[in-house]
Order: sequence, then C-alpha cells, then structure tokens
Amino acid sequence: MGLIAKGAKCSVKECGEDGVRSLTPSKVEGTGVGIPNGLKKAILCKEHYKEWKKATKGERDTEKARFSRF
Repeated sequence: MGLIAKGAKCSVKECGEDGVRSLTPSKVEGTGVGIPNGLKKAILCKEHYKEWKKATKGERDTEKARFSRF
C-alpha cells in the first residue's frame, strides 16, 4: 500500500488537500511549488500537480524526445 492510498496530505505549505501524486523532491524543487526541505517524497494534490505539470512541460518534452526511438 502506497502513501497516497493511506491518505497522505499535500506537502505544499498551507495546503491540506488529499494527495494525488508522489514525486521525488528534486523534480519539484525548481518549479515554484513550495515544498519543505528534507522530504523523501513530495506528495501533491490535484491542483499543485497540475501546476507542476505546467511548469515542467518543456523539460519533460525534451527528456521524452531524448530517450525515444524512431
């Protein structure tokens, strides 16, 4: 059973929503989504996950293109 299934809350400061996704904190750090330091997993609610996706779209597309085979 994972953290989300156990009912973990969003890791963003001043947000108490239920978590939807868990990511490594290094992926979330430079995106403007404020998470506290020293976490093993960053749990994001639906709203903050959407914000993270928008902030990292270009970076994720670049990584996807780098590893895709033609």
